[in-house]
Amino acid sequence: MSDLANRPHLEPGPDHPISVEPTGHRVVVRVGGTVVADSEGALTLREASYPAMHYVPLADVDEDMLRATGTSTYCPFKGDASYWSLDLAAGERTDAVWGYPEPHPAVAAIAGHVAFDPTHAEVATA
Repeated sequence: MSDLANRPHLEPGPDHPISVEPTGHRVVVRVGGTVVADSEGALTLREASYPAMHYVPLADVDEDMLRATGTSTYCPFKGDASYWSLDLAAGERTDAVWGYPEPHPAVAAIAGHVAFDPTHAEVATA
């Protein structure tokens, strides 16, 4: 049996709540002065005691600035995450963007969306 089959798949619940809802506001993501995403269709994911994260539709991200990396992580509540770097004139921000191409059913709404590492990008609602 592969290691992938042995990974836990956990469901959100009272001890680890997760919600995904439309943000309801425009979300603009900037790195320095450069806008890398601008969306009216973002989702807000709230997970347990972690800070809320905005997930922006990939279609609303300037894909010319994205470069897929080989990095991946696994979350037992959300699934396998893929990562991208932001390739900007001011330099590369490695693994600054992530998304779940095939998220677990409890968070299926975030498929086709990406989140931005707040240490690399400023994510603001308007």
